[in-house]
Amino acid sequence: MYKLYYKSGSCSLAIHALLNELNQPFELIESKTVADYAAKINPTGSVPVLDDNGTLITEGAAIAIYILEKHKSEMLPASGEARANALQWLMFANATVHPSYSKIFFSSSAIQNEEGKKQALEAAVAGVSKMWKIVDVQLAKTKFVTGEKASAADFMLTIYANWGVTHFANLNIELGANVKRLLKDISSLPSYQKALQAENVEYKAAA
Repeated sequence: MYKLYYKSGSCSLAIHALLNELNQPFELIESKTVADYAAKINPTGSVPVLDDNGTLITEGAAIAIYILEKHKSEMLPASGEARANALQWLMFANATVHPSYSKIFFSSSAIQNEEGKKQALEAAVAGVSKMWKIVDVQLAKTKFVTGEKASAADFMLTIYANWGVTHFANLNIELGANVKRLLKDISSLPSYQKALQAENVEYKAAA
């Protein structure tokens, strides 16, 4: 059985929901409950980490690909243009949108000078809003970012969007109508609701 190391409401929630979607049993372990987590589990100290019978897999995108391939899910096509498209959007979510939010977290907590913090936050928010505009344009053409079926990228994007509401409600992060439709569709899935409830996370971004 898998073990998933997580932090409530963080990017690991997407993997949590994916495991639910795949109907896979797993043990959920909060990283802060593990003594010497960085030494024993992940030297970066971050989540998610998936333990598959002693093999530790880090990085959200890598974990998503691993479990979707292992369980032969249609959420990750096996080959061709469809696979390339799914991987492109997965990397966009994990390696572009996620770091864009990290800039907001950093600006909010690490910059002490108020004027400098204000300028950095404005730039970071503009960057995140630009990413959501790209997603909104895509969703004007397709129900989900890769087509008519939900993908791992949709699961990741849905949790990132919630950070803007739960952590930075005072910032004007722009989410278009198509994005809000996606957020409602994904966050309403039984697999996603089960993950939210297990981690005691309130989902607000689809409102």
